[in-house]
Amino acid sequence: MDEPKHLFHYTFWKVKIMTEIKTSINIKTNKKRDNQIFIGIALLVAIIGIGFFIGNHQPKSALLWGLGTAAGFILQRSRFCFAASLRDPLLTGGVSLTKAVVIAIATASVGFAAFQYLAAVKGSVIPGNIDPVGIHTVVGAVLFGIGMVIAGGCASGTLMRVGEGSLMQMITLVFFIIGSLWGAKNFGWWSINFMPKQGVFLPDVFGWPLAIAIHFTLLLAIFILADWFGSKKNNEEG
Repeated sequence: MDEPKHLFHYTFWKVKIMTEIKTSINIKTNKKRDNQIFIGIALLVAIIGIGFFIGNHQPKSALLWGLGTAAGFILQRSRFCFAASLRDPLLTGGVSLTKAVVIAIATASVGFAAFQYLAAVKGSVIPGNIDPVGIHTVVGAVLFGIGMVIAGGCASGTLMRVGEGSLMQMITLVFFIIGSLWGAKNFGWWSINFMPKQGVFLPDVFGWPLAIAIHFTLLLAIFILADWFGSKKNNEEG
């Protein structure tokens, strides 16, 4: 006869204790957020002050400082990461970052293609690197893909999380720099032994209209495929 009563008391106290724990956590979180507001204001003032200091000596560097700060803020708030855009569809089924990367590439391609076309019309050097594709591309892509998944971020994601104070990403950044320097040191050897002497510039092969059409058609196909894959995963989970 006393078992339902004991069960009621047990459930009541369990709920009460869990509520008090959650309330305590929320209070601590709110206090932490309040403290972070003052830290954020102080950091913003420091960033602006450094920008003015740099601007007095090198205005171009001050502009780069401002753009870098804005890019870091956008990356942090959006959680934008190229590694996640390729990893999430396979691990979690999420495709929002994948579609965001496709949109970002498409948007950048509009301006980049315009600059290249204007340079071609004027007969000047085409801006940007026209690099050949070869075995070095495959090896580099596989190694970098494995590394960024293990590390949990690509270049942009690593820098963004370093700014957040992630110890793991600080270690990743150190080896990122070491790998980049090592690659730069051996670039000549790769160039001589594995890289073709000449790359393929699509406008030279297909002409500008068809080359641009192929480029954006491929991006559209990737976007549609990602959207279909995400819808399929959601339907399976639902």
